[in-house]
Amino acid sequence: MREVALVYLDRSGGLQKFVHDCKKYNDSKQSYAVYRFIISINPSDIAELDATLGNYILHNPLQAAQIFQSVCFIAIKTLSLIEQLQTEAQISILLKPTHLPPLPSYVLSLSAYPFNYTSQRFYMSEGIVITMGTVTKYTQGARFLCTEETCPFSEGFRYIRVHCPGATESATVRTDFVCSLCSSPLQEDMKFRVLGDKQIVEMIDVKVLNALKGYSNDKSHFRIQAFTVFLR
Repeated sequence: MREVALVYLDRSGGLQKFVHDCKKYNDSKQSYAVYRFIISINPSDIAELDATLGNYILHNPLQAAQIFQSVCFIAIKTLSLIEQLQTEAQISILLKPTHLPPLPSYVLSLSAYPFNYTSQRFYMSEGIVITMGTVTKYTQGARFLCTEETCPFSEGFRYIRVHCPGATESATVRTDFVCSLCSSPLQEDMKFRVLGDKQIVEMIDVKVLNALKGYSNDKSHFRIQAFTVFLR
């Protein structure tokens, strides 16, 4: 699947954009713990190249991102795109689909019952924003070091924490991480913390418009429930 991912990036122009993004990182005088790349993907085109990878992206996007992460790391090392990069863990890949299949199973509707949305795959959702919070910061990535000075992991980029979709802030940054080699506590290197913007919005399903218009579908009872969306 790595080979297919590389072929798709080359054919779609994503590889050229990736090389351009790497050049911006390499030309920067700032040191980074995490190098973040957004890759636009067309699921239909990938499925035509390889159905397995196309299905993997649609239904296991977090694991699929690791495939692209490995491909991008090899490309960076082979072409010497970012001299400061040391480990694959420093690369954060965000897969951004151009569209999803126009099928009911890919539409997230909180007005339908039962709510069988247990998988961490891509869904489409349409709604009306009723409340917007202020834009705040969150930790996209952080570097941790072993507190034991004699430990090999007291330097370098062995311990990189990267925010994953759906995770809380404490999953990325905490004080109880320990070294896998010597079991000593890990301490964050604050100089390498990577911050991003997030905004919380409240939404309601578009079907609520029927109720607001006075439309009745012979149901004696119904309730309107807002749901929260995190924009990062």
